[in-house]
Formats: sequence, C-alpha cells, structure tokens
Amino acid sequence: MAVFTIGDLHLSLGGNKPMDVFEGWEGYLPKLEANWRTLIRPEDTVILAGDTSWAMKLEETKADFSFLQTLPGQKWLLKGNHDYWWTTARKMERYLAESGFDSLHILHNNSCLVNGTALCGTRGWPFDEAEAQYSKIMPREAGRLRMSLESAGEAEKIVFLHYPPVFPGGSAQPLIDVMKEFGVRTCFYGHLHGKSIRCAVQWEVDGIHYKLISADGLKFCPYKICD
Repeated sequence: MAVFTIGDLHLSLGGNKPMDVFEGWEGYLPKLEANWRTLIRPEDTVILAGDTSWAMKLEETKADFSFLQTLPGQKWLLKGNHDYWWTTARKMERYLAESGFDSLHILHNNSCLVNGTALCGTRGWPFDEAEAQYSKIMPREAGRLRMSLESAGEAEKIVFLHYPPVFPGGSAQPLIDVMKEFGVRTCFYGHLHGKSIRCAVQWEVDGIHYKLISADGLKFCPYKICD
C-alpha cells in the first residue's frame, strides 16, 4: 500500500472556471488522469493537499468528486484557500457517504494511518498576512495541526499543509514549532504556482525536509512518498 500526494487540482468539472487558461495548465486533466492511473493502485493512499475543487458549495462538488471517485486509491482531502465548499467535518463525511464517494475522506483534526505511518495535516496560513489575521488564524491552524498529530499517537508522522510553512525570507514559526515538538521530519505543501515554484523551499531546514507538491509543480504527476 503506497502513499502518494498532490495538491491544487483546482477541478471545475461542474463549473466554469477551467485552469487550462493559465500557462502550463493546458490539457492538464488528461495528463493528471493518465499519470494517476499509471502509478496508483486501488489499495494505495493519496493525500490531496488543498484546493481540490472550485465549487462554492458542498453539493456543487459532485462532478469533481465523481471524477476523483473513479480514480484508484483512497483519497484524503485537506482544506485549501480556494476550497469554498468546505464545511464541518461531520457534514462533509455525511455528504460523501450519502453520495457514494467511499474512496474520499476528510483530513481535518485527525490523521490517517498507513503501514504504521501517520499522515497528518491542516491548511496552514500565510505568514506575511496582516498582523490582525495572522494573530488570530495562525494559532488556530497550529492548534489543528497539534490535534492531528496527537491523534496519531506514537506512530511516525508526516505532515501535509496547503500553505508553504517556509519561504525565502520567512516562516510560519507556530506550525514549525508544533512539527518539531512531535518529531516530524518531513512536510509536504502546495499553493505555489507558476513563477513562485522556483522560490519553493525543497530541502531540509532545521531537521525538517520540505517538498512542494502543487499539481503544476509536479507536472500533474502524483508524488510517491513510500511503499
């Protein structure tokens, strides 16, 4: 049972916000599907690190989630800044169950255990935001990450975030402090696109190795973490 990850799919199969209009995203959906089906088996696990669907409401995700349901693997969805459909975990899990999306799960204040490794995460928050927002939301996100890591017990832990926790010239220190407290050694994140990809931190910083896994950063090919 292998573990893969990819973020920022920005699906819009039920709406009118195609990503193909952006440079580098032309024809991305067939590429993504072909790569996914080549690499991923039904017994594998895939972490989707936010910005999965452009839908504004939960019920408007049906076309996008139906597409994901047809793909092999168990998928765990993390919240991104464009996941406007996101609501409470209870409502989302009920919606998934009632819609027959049995391969889709929500990663929020919890964790997923695969082969003895705990997959944990939260959305995160930009560390260059206005102080009023940062001082309110960043501690909340740090608390959610803590809950996710605590739910994993003594298992080895891997963290997934939507926003980058490190960037040249800055860092989301509250999130990094929580990761260090729990002995996290690997963190995957998304959100960065286009020219920003070149600035992504994708190396070890103070004992934690970081890697960008936004869809265009991976050339629309899910990244294999482990077998």
